[in-house]
Amino acid sequence: MWESYKKGFKAWLQLERSLSPNSVEAYLRDIDKLTQFLQEVHLLKSPAEIELSQLRQFLKWIHELGMTPTSQARILSGIRSFYKYCSIEQITGKDPTALLEAPKLKRALPDVLSIDEIESIIAAIDLSKAEGGRNKAILETLYSCGLRVSEVVNLRISGLYLDTGFIRVTGKGDKERLVPIGNAAIKYINIYQKEIRVHIPARPDHEDILFLNRRGARLTRVMIFLILKDLVKKAGITKHISPHTFRHSFATHLVEGGADLRAVQEMLGHESITTTEIYTHLDREYLRETLHRFHPAFRNKEPYKH
Repeated sequence: MWESYKKGFKAWLQLERSLSPNSVEAYLRDIDKLTQFLQEVHLLKSPAEIELSQLRQFLKWIHELGMTPTSQARILSGIRSFYKYCSIEQITGKDPTALLEAPKLKRALPDVLSIDEIESIIAAIDLSKAEGGRNKAILETLYSCGLRVSEVVNLRISGLYLDTGFIRVTGKGDKERLVPIGNAAIKYINIYQKEIRVHIPARPDHEDILFLNRRGARLTRVMIFLILKDLVKKAGITKHISPHTFRHSFATHLVEGGADLRAVQEMLGHESITTTEIYTHLDREYLRETLHRFHPAFRNKEPYKH
């Protein structure tokens, strides 16, 4: 009974929301979870017949499956999107998710690297190896442009405008944006292209991909993660670091330096300014920490009294 609704929802996500295949699959898995629950509790109802109390039961059910609050919130987001689609297509008269509360999430502030730490990670690269030159160009680009790891592995030679200091990046939902690129990243991309990449025969369909592995294919996101993990260890840094940390650090350093939030949003390719606003929270934490360390009124453990 739900198959036709799922097909319609899939088409809506692809055509109306322009989501990537991975995102579409994730949303459909959320609906699969809901239909699995309905079968288990013998509630063979259509979307229009589902009520708030039954969705609360569903949330309790996924919680009892051992899912983390983050996973539960993600599934709930998928169910909300499904009911938005049902409402637009007039499949349902009311939205049962409207009063459904999401599990409380503690928004952890991500680890941020200082400029010295970023430099020490990049300095740990062994430049005597061919992949060292490539890895240096990758990390300089990640930090210089604040790219997502998927964006750096999909960078195209045809998207480089290094003479004018820009690169063209394809972000979420296949949206393209032009991002300024720093001199160090330009320098090491040029070295990589002229001295290393020219000696790697690219596989068919990979000729335009900038960063290649030894077999001439694009790098995977996991490969970038492993490269970085090894360098972080060599640099003696104990923070929890992933390629995304470079993006967080890029944005945090901009905000700390007084950059306009709209400009940061544009560079990061965030659809909503609220996503970018996390960096103002990071900045406030940084300010508070600085006050506690250096301001006389904050140094005492006792609250400051008039």
